[in-house]
Parts: sequence; C-alpha cells; structure tokens
Amino acid sequence: MLCLAGASGVAVAQPASAHAPSSMVFTITPGTGAPTDTVLRAATLSCAYTAEGTHPDPRAACDALNATDGELNRLLADPNPGQVCPTYFDPVTVTADGVLLGRRVAWQHTFSNACVMSAALNGNPVYAF
Repeated sequence: MLCLAGASGVAVAQPASAHAPSSMVFTITPGTGAPTDTVLRAATLSCAYTAEGTHPDPRAACDALNATDGELNRLLADPNPGQVCPTYFDPVTVTADGVLLGRRVAWQHTFSNACVMSAALNGNPVYAF
C-alpha cells in the first residue's frame, strides 16, 4: 500500500526558481547603525514565487539579491571608480534583515557619507529605493 501512495502522482510543491524563498527588510539610516539612529528609508522585498513588497522594482532587486548567493558584501563588489566623493564624515548605514535564500541573515554596512554609499552600491537595485 505504501508503494502505491508514493506512485500516486501527488505533486510536491517546488520553488519556481533555483533559489529558496527570501523575505527581507532593507533600511538606509543616517548614522553608524546604532539602535537609536532613525531610519531614513526602508523597503520590504519578498522573492518567493513572485517578486513583491514595498520595493519600487522588486524583480530587479530579487535578481540582484539572488546574484549574491547569500553573501551580501557582494552588493559592494562593483563600485563606480569615476565617482569622486568628498572626504567629510557624515555616516550612512544600510541594513538587510530577514531570510535570504532560505537562511536567516542580519547584515549592515556603514559608509563614511552618502556619496561614498552611492559610489559603492553603483546603482545596485537592492538599495534603489
């Protein structure tokens, strides 16, 4: 009887892509990321079977997020070498918190100022909100 149940053609749910579901909250905060810093902007992103959330371009953000293979420092891997930034210190911190490719993550990176953040992220769609 058990053999028949295994061959009964019952469908098993499979993800629509090669990546496990992701559900993340991204923030941009002036300051060094201290718990008392006020969030300037935030976006939610779900990359389960469809791309959705409050992010303005969820499909592009999910594609960029999946391209990191779970290593969020890769978001910083393609800086704009032509962007010249001032050297003043006015820190900006970006965070990512949630489930990425089926694993729990909490990531943050602090830049010396908003220009340095823009050059480092170089138009990456994950933080384009």
